[in-house]
Amino acid sequence: MNVFLRTALTCFLLASACGAKDPIPKTWPLQFHAQSYQNNTAGEQSIIDLWYDHVNGRNLNIIQHQLGNKIWDVEWNNGTSYYFDLEHETCNRINFPVGILRPNFLEDAHYVGVRELDGFTCNVWEKEDFITYYEDVRTQRPVAWLFFTGMFMHIMTFEEGAVLSDPQWQAPSSCFENQSELKEPRRSPLLLPSEKLSSVDEPSSRWLRSLSRSRV
Repeated sequence: MNVFLRTALTCFLLASACGAKDPIPKTWPLQFHAQSYQNNTAGEQSIIDLWYDHVNGRNLNIIQHQLGNKIWDVEWNNGTSYYFDLEHETCNRINFPVGILRPNFLEDAHYVGVRELDGFTCNVWEKEDFITYYEDVRTQRPVAWLFFTGMFMHIMTFEEGAVLSDPQWQAPSSCFENQSELKEPRRSPLLLPSEKLSSVDEPSSRWLRSLSRSRV
């Protein structure tokens, strides 16, 4: 038996004998920038720049659809989100009372084991009715997120500590017109196809129920 196999067998036996605990997903940094490639259930492709800023209670997804429009999804911890297209000057203000994800939102996720994805060996967790989370075993960086809707986000870059300047978070004036038309969605607009801008209140009680346990 070669050295590698002997070492692997020894580690396995020791882990079994000691009742090794499941790994714990790494808590998100308080601020980071991640760029991801998205393939949703409608067959659409997009690139998403995610700016997470828990320190200032805000989260931004800049969604560039393939050969299409660019959507800004700005979420605040006070429960208000703005979903707008600067080029076409359209905006939906959304009442999303659960706020942004907390850094340790995966603390009660169910560990499902080790899987290979995108060339990485990943620890994988499932969060009830919300997300399957892939994390690189070696670096503990996120590799991919599979949402319950079937949308798959493959993480291309992950920059801990990166912060977007304050002016980039400002919603346009169109978001503050017709304030009586505030929507109350049951699904995040990030999970909808691009043509569903006017349908961000599509029902999904599972989404809000799970997020209420995952957000601040």
